[in-house]
Amino acid sequence: MPGRLLRGLWQRWGRYKYRFVPWIALNLSHNPRTLRYVPEESKDKVISDEDVLGTLLKVFQALFLNDFNKQSEILTMLPESVKSKYQDLLAVEHQGVKLLENRHQQSTFKPEEILYKTLGFSVAQATSSLISAGKGVFVTKGLVPKGAVVSMYPGTVYQKYEPIFFQSIGNPFIFRCLDGVLIDGNDKGISKVVYRSCNGRDRLGPLKMSDSTWLTSEIHNPLAVGQYVNNCSNDRAANVCYQEFDVPAVFPVELKQYLPNIAYSYDKQSPLRCVVLVALRDISQGEELFSNYYTIVS
Repeated sequence: MPGRLLRGLWQRWGRYKYRFVPWIALNLSHNPRTLRYVPEESKDKVISDEDVLGTLLKVFQALFLNDFNKQSEILTMLPESVKSKYQDLLAVEHQGVKLLENRHQQSTFKPEEILYKTLGFSVAQATSSLISAGKGVFVTKGLVPKGAVVSMYPGTVYQKYEPIFFQSIGNPFIFRCLDGVLIDGNDKGISKVVYRSCNGRDRLGPLKMSDSTWLTSEIHNPLAVGQYVNNCSNDRAANVCYQEFDVPAVFPVELKQYLPNIAYSYDKQSPLRCVVLVALRDISQGEELFSNYYTIVS
């Protein structure tokens, strides 16, 4: 029994140590390939915000069309011009792939299939190739081209002055942005409760302002697995990197149901912070994703 307990604690430490500041400070010089250097905060961008936005809109719109028959309540709240746009897109899609004979026989695809049809690849959680690393994220189908948005880091977004002490205890899923904003990507415990509470708070009738399905086994947004991407090592170079993205005010309200982030405090003044993972090179089917947990701003 003591041996099993010690093994369990050692495995937890193996996952948590990358978030433990004293350990990081002592080991940075021993693991140079785990560091990512940027000249200044404003240049911590691999691709433009416009490219990130374009990818998210493309994927989310495809997911929306795939679930079109379930969107009736939302559609009643949208302007006629927006409804007509989706109906036209749906008609074009059906003509191209010949999926329909009538609207009620519409075939729906799994979210990961929609991702593959839209971007040419799919990703999913699986047991990591690293010993004692727990879960990891793999390219399950297709090829991820360099510069593609390959996943998103889900979770509750905290400004640097907001309380996160109890959520942070033993939590290896807290991501710190360059400006001190924190994202809690833990899908268990108090972190899960907080996210669900904020998700319910911000809902406007049938309009969801965020996606909470990443907390379950039935994920609606197939990109929302970024919290399980493992840190690179001297043996496993990073093939993706984190990039911060603020959701613009013009983001379509009907597509916010696929955003896997929500603000801890309801604040109309600050844009919602998201973090995406961008491919640093072409990534083939079967490869595991590895990121740099540490960014050094010089």
